[in-house]
Amino acid sequence: MGLEIKVPIGLMFTILGLLLTIFGLATSGNAEMYQRSLDININLWTGAAMLLVGIVMLATSKLKPGKEA
Repeated sequence: MGLEIKVPIGLMFTILGLLLTIFGLATSGNAEMYQRSLDININLWTGAAMLLVGIVMLATSKLKPGKEA
C-alpha cells in the first residue's frame, strides 16, 4: 500500500507548464515585457521546463516497479 504522489503532481506541472508555455509563445513579440529579464522569454522557458518535468513524472508513474523479494 504505497502512496503514489507522482500522478497529481505530474498533472499539476504538466497543466501549468502548458499554460505558461502557451502564454510565453503568445507574448513573444512584446519586447517591453521581457526587458526586466534581460530580453529572455522567461515564461516560455520556465513553462517548457515545467512541462518536461510533468511529463517525466507522469511517464515514471506508469512504469511498474519490480517485484521486491
